[in-house]
Amino acid sequence: MTVNDGTDSESSTPPSSPKLDRGGVVGAGGGTEDTAAPGGAEEDGGGRRKHRLPSMVNLYRGPGGSELSKDVLNNITIFMKKQRKGTIDVWWLYDDGGLTLLVPYILSTRSQWSQCKLRVFALANRKDELDIEQRSMANLLAKFRIDYSDVIVIPDVAKKAQESSKLAFDQLIENFKAPGEISEEDEGVLISEAELLGQREKTNRHIRLKELLVENSKDSSLIVMTLPMPRKTSVSAPLYMAWLDTLTSDLPPFILIRGNQTSVLTYYS
Repeated sequence: MTVNDGTDSESSTPPSSPKLDRGGVVGAGGGTEDTAAPGGAEEDGGGRRKHRLPSMVNLYRGPGGSELSKDVLNNITIFMKKQRKGTIDVWWLYDDGGLTLLVPYILSTRSQWSQCKLRVFALANRKDELDIEQRSMANLLAKFRIDYSDVIVIPDVAKKAQESSKLAFDQLIENFKAPGEISEEDEGVLISEAELLGQREKTNRHIRLKELLVENSKDSSLIVMTLPMPRKTSVSAPLYMAWLDTLTSDLPPFILIRGNQTSVLTYYS
């Protein structure tokens, strides 16, 4: 005697595996679903499917999925590509433990940057001691076993910047200047006249550094510079960011780096 519990015998069995088809997988409705990878797939000579990697244009997108320009894509993927013969310019402005020098040196030992020579720029305290400071820097790099092509000591960083450069900086911060007294709410958000007056020497120094960068490093493959660090609560955010923008704009790829004064370079004396 057979007892019927109201269920169909076929429906109570486990479902079978879907049937495979060259065009895809058979779906529940009998149609086929495409199984191609996002990057696309194609068959090789033996009938096997091989995945095609997505292009850089499809991999990197702008806001809203818009395509990025070729220049932007090249800047994004610069560390993935083999670089042509050129220079990595290191502007070692402050003693940060040597991190500003170590990172570009490590980059120069990698295959992508092996064709680029290391040039080291330093600032001179006195103009009449350029030769002494240049020899001292060269001896220091030799002790650190850093391979370099040239050492250049800059003597006139404190020189007054050109009027055109100062005008460009004034235009950069124009929208961030406070019209009068800064309220407690806007403190650190706007730039006061008192702050501009108190930081005029440092502002001139950064503008002058930009002129020296354009003069010496505009054709380099990469620029690495010690990150300027302002005193806490002494410089507003817009003024500090204006300094950084002035230093890095309209130049080759730029890295700002700053160690914590812990030594990362050693040598045997």
